[in-house]
Amino acid sequence: MTTPRPTATLSADEARRIALRAQGFLGTPDRKGGVRGILRHLGAVQLDTISVLARSHELIPYARLGAVSRKTVEHAYWTETHAFEYWSHAACILPIEEWPHFAFRRRAYRNRPHWNHQLPDGAYDQVIKQLRAEGPLTATELGGAKRTSEWWDWSGAKVAVERALMYGEVVCVERRGWKRVYDLAERAVPQALLHDDLDDAECLRRLVALAGRSLGVGTRADIADYHRLKGEQVDAVIADSGLVPVAVEGWGKPAWADPAALETPLRGRHRTTLLSPFDSLIWERARTERIFGFTHRLEAYVPKPKRVYGYFAMPVLAGGHLVGRVDPAREGRTLVARQVTLDGPKAVPAVAQALVEAASWVDCTDVRVERVDAPELREPLAKELTRALG
Repeated sequence: MTTPRPTATLSADEARRIALRAQGFLGTPDRKGGVRGILRHLGAVQLDTISVLARSHELIPYARLGAVSRKTVEHAYWTETHAFEYWSHAACILPIEEWPHFAFRRRAYRNRPHWNHQLPDGAYDQVIKQLRAEGPLTATELGGAKRTSEWWDWSGAKVAVERALMYGEVVCVERRGWKRVYDLAERAVPQALLHDDLDDAECLRRLVALAGRSLGVGTRADIADYHRLKGEQVDAVIADSGLVPVAVEGWGKPAWADPAALETPLRGRHRTTLLSPFDSLIWERARTERIFGFTHRLEAYVPKPKRVYGYFAMPVLAGGHLVGRVDPAREGRTLVARQVTLDGPKAVPAVAQALVEAASWVDCTDVRVERVDAPELREPLAKELTRALG
């Protein structure tokens, strides 16, 4: 692809602020839109099985809106057909109006020649028949996904319903106790949206435009990663996506920006908060390093002796910068910071504020710090926590 001439040059600081605003961390969030507004603003909210303070899809709106109740979060996602779950950046909650734009991925799954799990004869038709008669149902209710020892075994019914989910004949309409609840797409998706009429180019053009809007500014790799597109898919449509080419000082790579982001004043209030490692602000490590100068890795799957920052270390955002990390846990009504890493003394008040606000959100009345990587900051942090807890 021929690299187009940039229409503007941004400083690294301007790019950082544009990214923060695009992700809902700079300026006053739209509280009227609430959780659903955040979902539409971001275009995708990643799901993950890990739950420490809360699950990641609950942490995403909390980070932007503050102490919205977890019940409110779940209600916003799963009632009145406002969202569906599908494969985007990973398994994600997506705005229901984007259903038509994932037709390209549903078609790709239908044409996929090889699968990890063999689909038994008749299992697919049986699952569709059962959902039509009884749905919505979990995989367990369909007769699948039974635990044997520490692993889950996929029965024929589980293989079938997951295949139907990928094909788009079935949709996940809710997470119940972390289990997917499946229903037929013909019942769950509004009729006006229930089609695969858009060709691949139109689907990709929309997703590239959405990624650019949600990122504010990004490289080709950033834009591709947002909905896990291929680089050549981005190349094929980016000229018609509405995004404009820009240069960002220090990036060393071509970039594209949402034109509206370039016209919006980069002023407003910054959020101070703990971030899920699966937050779309930071889910791509190379981008996080480029924008914030901050290297972060989820260590949940790293052997404990090799962890540096902790099992589920959450970056701390304050003043538009990432100023530290907290590895949290809960013991009764105490939020436990098993390990705290601070970038220096100036980060102490922000980390204390983020801990106290998170504790209040999950109904904890106390905060206990077990380890601070810089021992000289342990006492200042303790004093700041005591003050913040009142």
